[in-house]
Amino acid sequence: MAVLPAHRLYVPDQLTPGSELELDDERFRYAGRVLRMRVGDELVLFNGTGGEFTAVITEVSRRAIVLNIGAHRERDVESPLRINLVQGVSRGERMDLVVQKATELGVQRITPVLTERSVVRLQGDKSERRREHWEKVAQSACEQCGRNIVPLIDEPQPFASWLASAGASDLQRAVLRPGVEQTLASLNCTNKQWQLLIGPEGGLAQAELEHATEAGFAPYALGPRVLRTETAAIAALVILQARFGDLG
Repeated sequence: MAVLPAHRLYVPDQLTPGSELELDDERFRYAGRVLRMRVGDELVLFNGTGGEFTAVITEVSRRAIVLNIGAHRERDVESPLRINLVQGVSRGERMDLVVQKATELGVQRITPVLTERSVVRLQGDKSERRREHWEKVAQSACEQCGRNIVPLIDEPQPFASWLASAGASDLQRAVLRPGVEQTLASLNCTNKQWQLLIGPEGGLAQAELEHATEAGFAPYALGPRVLRTETAAIAALVILQARFGDLG
């Protein structure tokens, strides 16, 4: 009989072999009520700094789950391709999907930008709450896909401000632009450091595309069809990881 892999759980705490850990409320609800875990069940814990820990549940009550933390093991599934995805903020579930799939596809950093055509408008506390939400989406994606390092999620910022602060770079910069002749799949590149810019619903405005090109973002298409922003992000990342990373 095949042995099912242990459930993975992101825990934002210092983890020390031989110590005990009581799960916080959010993770207690997930482990106890969703996974229905019991005393003796095994988990794999990670805190996002690299590597992972085995753990065994030693106590389950109506209000707490306590784990005994076991050995640390260095397990690295990070892609050799270091991608910063600069994504025009799109509506609710679309943006969540981009964050989730970008995490699964090995993106190192996600920078949400508010563009001229962005329907979503984020300011003040709402912006930070949205960033924290996306961070949790990325953490859950890491639990599922086996990554032990959670990608950095930047706070949403206006496109112009982000571009002005980005400055010159030796990164390979690309912006998706339907209708141009050169496709992302045809690119030959030895640079392992990437910055990929994708617009929101409706794409980037003409002025934004021009400013991005001036900043060194070469325009590429994905093919003859115009894809939704969330589909474009996934397709572009698959192409890059298949051609230059560790996919396939």
